[in-house]
Amino acid sequence: MAFSSFANRLPDPAFKITEAGENSSSGLAGPGFKSVKFTSNQPISVSRTNSGRVITRAVVGQTWKMNITYNAMTRDEFEPVYNFLLEKRGRLKPFFVKLPQHTPRSTTSSTYQVQGAHAAGVDNLLLNVTNATANLRPGDVFTVTDSSNTNHTKLYQIVRVNDSTNKLSSDSDLNLATERRLYFTPPLAHSVTNGSTLSYATPLLRVILASDVQEYSLGTNNLYTFSLNLEEAQV
Repeated sequence: MAFSSFANRLPDPAFKITEAGENSSSGLAGPGFKSVKFTSNQPISVSRTNSGRVITRAVVGQTWKMNITYNAMTRDEFEPVYNFLLEKRGRLKPFFVKLPQHTPRSTTSSTYQVQGAHAAGVDNLLLNVTNATANLRPGDVFTVTDSSNTNHTKLYQIVRVNDSTNKLSSDSDLNLATERRLYFTPPLAHSVTNGSTLSYATPLLRVILASDVQEYSLGTNNLYTFSLNLEEAQV
């Protein structure tokens, strides 16, 4: 059967890729991760005046980094992952990876819709929620689905959640039970238009390999040992 495009997400237990390159339930699932090291890199310039005053500023944008380690794998478990990565030709081609450690801890059936336009650089969004009992929590992550900017792939992590009863006294816009104000890091990399939505049920990070060299070890037990380093790659 013909399909529209090759899968561009690292294979995992919930994402199967056929030998033809299609995402399909009939494909081979990737193995789960043994461990994940997730790093936030926010370069800051720090200077100190003669009087002792400290001056700080962000010099470049924030970037997420990941180190993934797999359990020892059989060849059938290893090949879907390694062949997928080899096709990326080192750092040439970006792809997506699911963040299992950031799966939402509350319901994923609600829609979070942005109210009003928000400029790049702000660190919070006012949203309308279709289910008033739903609640994203600090530590959950999201991307923005904005019809006016399909290149907005930056991943954000929630640090605070305000509702109409628990909010800053100065926040006069947050009044309804179906509204939330999410504070997040880093600040918006792009402006966001009114009506945009949050993608949070299956958080995906757009990445490239951190190195052009990919190597593995094969033991005398015919099991493969493999790990990889990834860096966020915005469009």
